[in-house]
Amino acid sequence: MGDEPDRVSPGGATSLKMSRLARRHTAPEVALRSELHRRGMRYRVQMKVPGNRRRTIDIAFPRARLAVYVDGCFWHGCPEHYHPPRANADWWAWKVARNRARDADTNRQLADLGWQVLRVWEHVPPEQAADLAETSYRELLARLA
Repeated sequence: MGDEPDRVSPGGATSLKMSRLARRHTAPEVALRSELHRRGMRYRVQMKVPGNRRRTIDIAFPRARLAVYVDGCFWHGCPEHYHPPRANADWWAWKVARNRARDADTNRQLADLGWQVLRVWEHVPPEQAADLAETSYRELLARLA
């Protein structure tokens, strides 16, 4: 009874492992940034969300007010690739739902400030993700002219 493990949150080794995972500068994010840079596009990395210092934008184009996020398939529940773990299934369902809710709230905050948000899954090839970002960027800049 009192000796049963806590099934609500990951414990011990799992928690330590999760705390060491990269939260920024992930391989898909770096690949997209490299492709954007190769195309001559300049951006800010890990820029704070205006009005919310606890959240950041993966790749920001402040002049155009474009925020680009590279969402991990596991952490953000990609409909194509996410497979929930069997261990602590309730906790993982809660965690992914919380991540999605935070993403939606961040999108709303940025939209309220006049920003456009582009979210791409980590499995999208960097060239394709850069095409989407570049198109959005050019359209937003054209509106400013």
